[in-house]
Amino acid sequence: MSHLESDLLRTFLAISDAGSFVGGAARIYRSQSAASTQIAKLETLLGANVFERHGRGVRLTATGEKLEPVARGVVRQLDETLAELTGNALSGTLRVGIPDDDREGRLSRVVADFARTYPGVELSVHCTFSAGFPKALADGRLDLAVHEVGSVGPGMEQLWAEPIAWAGSRAHSVQRDDPLPVALFDRACWWRDVAISSLRDSGRRYRIVYSSETAVGVAAAIRAGIAVGVLNRSAIQDELVMLSTADGFPDLPPSFLVIERREGADPELCAAMSDSLRRAFSRV
Repeated sequence: MSHLESDLLRTFLAISDAGSFVGGAARIYRSQSAASTQIAKLETLLGANVFERHGRGVRLTATGEKLEPVARGVVRQLDETLAELTGNALSGTLRVGIPDDDREGRLSRVVADFARTYPGVELSVHCTFSAGFPKALADGRLDLAVHEVGSVGPGMEQLWAEPIAWAGSRAHSVQRDDPLPVALFDRACWWRDVAISSLRDSGRRYRIVYSSETAVGVAAAIRAGIAVGVLNRSAIQDELVMLSTADGFPDLPPSFLVIERREGADPELCAAMSDSLRRAFSRV
């Protein structure tokens, strides 16, 4: 006798929520081919397609729309039962800081996974400019935060390290101007400090012509050709070009993404959230 497996339902929901096979596979930490195989198995069991392909994404078919609420109920009940039987029935409130420029949405997926696994925990998520997270932890306004630093200090756990560099526009040559027009973050943070200190150390004259709270804003100013700026190297592509020592720009230290916990925060809740974050980044 055929029956629906919970793994098939989880894959179905992940793809439905993401709107694509690529995004859905990432949410459940599987390859796209593995996710496609599971959906093919599900559709064979049901005798009908659950997704309709369009462009690079998918939408639910009539069968998928009927299955969706049932699948959510089953998965939620299974997760709640597992938490109770295995002692994972954590409760309480956890205040988490998540950077608002998370380009891949990985951290948001971690929060959603945590909420499903520990339904008894009330999550208060603050998604904003992460430069203020250290102070929020020190003041007791956050219990745990994910943010970028120039060096990993005591009480921090490194999740990710990414090289950064000066970037300019492929279509413009403002990097030759004197003084140099620069786009920076408009609040005190490590990114702003490292950009200014590197220019001062190299003796380069500069003027700040654009300020933004996010990397997206800085990249837009660079792309428009009004300034140069500092970005993650992975973001320097298409219309942007990396500026090196050959262009008169010094090498920059890497940026570290870390987990930092407030002293005195609930250790079990923070450990559970840290585990979720750790698992996600170990699959990059």
